[in-house]
Amino acid sequence: MNMISVRTDFSSPIFAAWRDAAGDDWTAYIDHEFVRSLGDGSLPRASFIHYLVQDYVYLRHFARAWALAVVKANSREEMRIAAATVDALVNHELPLHVGICAEAGISEDELFEAEEAPENLAYTRFVLDAGHSGDFLDLMAVLAPCVMGYGEIGTRLAATAADTPYRQWIDTYAGQKYQDVCHKVGRLIEQAARDRLGSSPQETERWRHLCKQFRTATKLEAAFWQMGLRGHA
Repeated sequence: MNMISVRTDFSSPIFAAWRDAAGDDWTAYIDHEFVRSLGDGSLPRASFIHYLVQDYVYLRHFARAWALAVVKANSREEMRIAAATVDALVNHELPLHVGICAEAGISEDELFEAEEAPENLAYTRFVLDAGHSGDFLDLMAVLAPCVMGYGEIGTRLAATAADTPYRQWIDTYAGQKYQDVCHKVGRLIEQAARDRLGSSPQETERWRHLCKQFRTATKLEAAFWQMGLRGHA
């Protein structure tokens, strides 16, 4: 399956600049072998289930990071969007994992008690540490690769994927509901950057740090795919 160009800024030139600054690391993430295998259906089912179990664990921490964004918020809109994202993760995205894993004989209790893979630990603790040590915009920089990256991947796979058993996963992230989340978060990033860095964020002292945080999170996303591809081996 050939990679097609799907590069939307999701209503956020700041996100687009972060993505461009990540360079080849962004491509390694969105065009990882795991992603291509989802699209052409060649991904072993065991690898997909292993990924889903680990992603369930990851999303619990991801929800905590968005809850931390509520604490770090400086405006009602920041609080509302962060709180709504926690609700979407806990009550909508996690149930997708629960349903698919149940078909594989894995209960939600087993998901909740699953041991975290080292790649999962590295990624989730990095995100939470960035949130605890930084401000709301630091959190957006480390959360954006997951939110926006999945939106970009979903859109591309929906346009290129053949007859794949992973269509439900693809349709979830290509669907209008998730794409709307990406645009909402994109606008949130724009406003957060303007409020904290002014009209020329790329000229501020913090810009290089934010780009570095985004790029690190992007690398950890690619490592997460590799962990999924490895499966239990």
